[in-house]
Amino acid sequence: MKHTTFLPLTLSPLSRQLIMAGMLTTAMVSTDLTTNLSYADSMTQQQSFHIQAGSLESALNQFSVQSGITVSFSPDVVAGIQTSAYQGTKAPSSLLSVLLANTGLEATLLSNGSYSIVRKSVPVAVTPKQKQSVELDDMLITSTRSDTQLKDSPQVVTVINRAQIEQQMEMSSDSSQILSNLLPSFSPSRQKLTSGGETFRGRSPLFLIDGVPQSNPLRDGQRDGHTIDMSMVERVEVIHGASAIHGLGATGGIINFITRRPSQDSLKQSLNVQMTTPTGEFGDETSGYRTDYNLSGSKNDFEYTLGLSYERQGVFLDADGTEIGVDNVQGDIMNSKSYDLFTKLGYWINDDQHIEASLNRYQVKGGNDYISVDGDIEKGIPTTSVRGTPVGDAPYIRVLTTSLKYQNYDLAGMEFTAQAYRQEFEALYGALASSSFEDPVLAPDSIDQTQIESVKKGAKFTFVKDGLLEDRLKVTTGLDLIEDSSLQNLAMTNRNYVPEVVYKNYAPFLQLQLQPIDAVVLHAGVRYEHSELDVDDFTTVYGKGSVDVKGGNPDFSETLFNGGIVVSPLSWMSVFANYSEGFGMPDVGRVLRGVSVAGLSVDSLLDLEPILTTNREIGLRFDWDTVDFEISYYESDSDLGSHLSANADKTEYFVNREKTEINGAEANLGWKMNDDHKLNLAYSYIRGRYDSNDDGKVDTDLNGQNIPPNRLIASWQAEWTPKLSSFVQASYNFDRNFDEEPGKDEEQFKSYGLIDATMAYKLSAGKLHAGVTNLLNKDYFSYSSQTSYGSDTRNFKGRGRTLTVGYSLDF
Repeated sequence: MKHTTFLPLTLSPLSRQLIMAGMLTTAMVSTDLTTNLSYADSMTQQQSFHIQAGSLESALNQFSVQSGITVSFSPDVVAGIQTSAYQGTKAPSSLLSVLLANTGLEATLLSNGSYSIVRKSVPVAVTPKQKQSVELDDMLITSTRSDTQLKDSPQVVTVINRAQIEQQMEMSSDSSQILSNLLPSFSPSRQKLTSGGETFRGRSPLFLIDGVPQSNPLRDGQRDGHTIDMSMVERVEVIHGASAIHGLGATGGIINFITRRPSQDSLKQSLNVQMTTPTGEFGDETSGYRTDYNLSGSKNDFEYTLGLSYERQGVFLDADGTEIGVDNVQGDIMNSKSYDLFTKLGYWINDDQHIEASLNRYQVKGGNDYISVDGDIEKGIPTTSVRGTPVGDAPYIRVLTTSLKYQNYDLAGMEFTAQAYRQEFEALYGALASSSFEDPVLAPDSIDQTQIESVKKGAKFTFVKDGLLEDRLKVTTGLDLIEDSSLQNLAMTNRNYVPEVVYKNYAPFLQLQLQPIDAVVLHAGVRYEHSELDVDDFTTVYGKGSVDVKGGNPDFSETLFNGGIVVSPLSWMSVFANYSEGFGMPDVGRVLRGVSVAGLSVDSLLDLEPILTTNREIGLRFDWDTVDFEISYYESDSDLGSHLSANADKTEYFVNREKTEINGAEANLGWKMNDDHKLNLAYSYIRGRYDSNDDGKVDTDLNGQNIPPNRLIASWQAEWTPKLSSFVQASYNFDRNFDEEPGKDEEQFKSYGLIDATMAYKLSAGKLHAGVTNLLNKDYFSYSSQTSYGSDTRNFKGRGRTLTVGYSLDF
């Protein structure tokens, strides 16, 4: 077998190119690595490394030069594998394990003290993707801003990898559904375009795409979970609980969609086509179709990725075969068309400097072919749909996210990252008869439809210095800048519903990670937030009394702290504790449009005060042999929280600012029965209460619009033959009875459980796959319909059994 050798000496650019091409062999050099150090000493002694992100080929080359240890492999073994950057101190043997984690490769020791990289000696049925879903201990979490290893995190962190994303997309492309299937503390999906009522640990998560904020808190259109097609996503990093590391909005946690990167030096392409249909009825109206295509590669110092997707979804049917009610106002993914265009271009200026530009254009638009027919929530009659053309234009969402990032891995001994970004968000909502829209001339029938527009511009600067205090201390510091401009209009009559609100913020931060001894990792950080709102004088719409409101320029300053500890008394067990604070804004637009008292000014509105959330958490995790387990308990409190409540007919929603307290527990258990079978079990318990009478004590349950049910999720991954695999997942949402809110009927939620399954078969070229959702055809009303969003207009049932069949090809 022909092997490429990475030599322990400085290589010229030409030599590097020859090595990458597999043109240098072990016959070209004879080096005795044991002249000064024994092999054991050289592999176990702590050394300082600086490995750049990129291909595994390049990473192993850098490792060999920096460690003085020869590493050999066949070029086709490492082709297409990417690695994250690493800067710090490790024993060479440990760093090799980090570089090869989740790749399906291992380093084999040769008699001369060098290493050979080979594929792991596992049954063919166990693919690198399946190994990736298990071996996460050494994964670097980029969402922490300091590339913290997963095992060193003082918070619960979940990484959803590409294999899991592909598996879920064989059943559903709905990003909310995918998150709900994999995160028990995430609310059950509404199966609609709106994400209203979908919370994470009872609070709003901050959605990001490669660190670019997607949430729009100034006028929360509740669609921030639908800004990218999941086929463009390489992995999802989820930080559970409040965090200020990315600034505004992460009171419930961070959900960061990491997009796909160039995969290898030569061109690589993938194609997927699939069709979805209810099992009880097959037809053009009920069937859905999607296709997605991706290409990536690099040439010389250039890298590129391009992704395209298109999907048309049919009308959804419940378990009885009846058309589910379409949400003509908030928007729906059924009877819709969507597309996504994603591209990323990178260039290596030199070995230490990299620049990258990315663009994502995403749109979902309803077909406007169905009209909702009200049900009867008291009699248990669901909302349904009939053919027809609704009033007004079809609801849609359009998002354009652009980003430019520069990285220098050796700027005065530090790693420096600068990122500039822009997000343009536009969302149209369906026509609605509401007293809020009334105008005797423009809208005498009180019918109109709203449109939200938001432009977000910002920059992030991050410096990371590792290797301090005898390689025990890592320091991360930086500055974040953001400007968000949002407004809401009444599209049919061209009226201003919410005035333009400009939010400006700057936030310097400092984060420390100290490892005083090998078994202890300490975390501490501080972030200073200075925010300013700018609103001109405005007049509310006629339905609100048409009052004049004086504009203003309120500003807020907060200093946020975090601290954590991870103690690992055994190599397979660690205990962690964490305190963190989150910073958010209430729905400013909803507050402003709801002003009904003349003479008020923006500066005097208490409801515009920021939401400060404190999160305390303690937990245990271990990874012992074939079992991995994690359990944590958390408390999340806000002295001036924010939750939504509705009027009697649930046509309008209001922001309430009260003291809130949320507590809960999460547990996750994985068991690798053998190389072919893996079981997983995850559970979430949560309870939230608020102060309903302003006496400083919480006394009433937060409703289902804010708190998800307690949830249990189980899954079984199986490899039956080298070609045939299957996956089964089950979720159960437990009963919940809420305290009766003052002046309102008591909410009750009746439990339901769902089972989904997929099966895949590898062909000589490509793979056939089939997925079934709601395998037992369970008849149920959705969680949101049974709780605070429920009404005769929105008494929606969940989807009945569906079948998705498809074909995917990598070439």
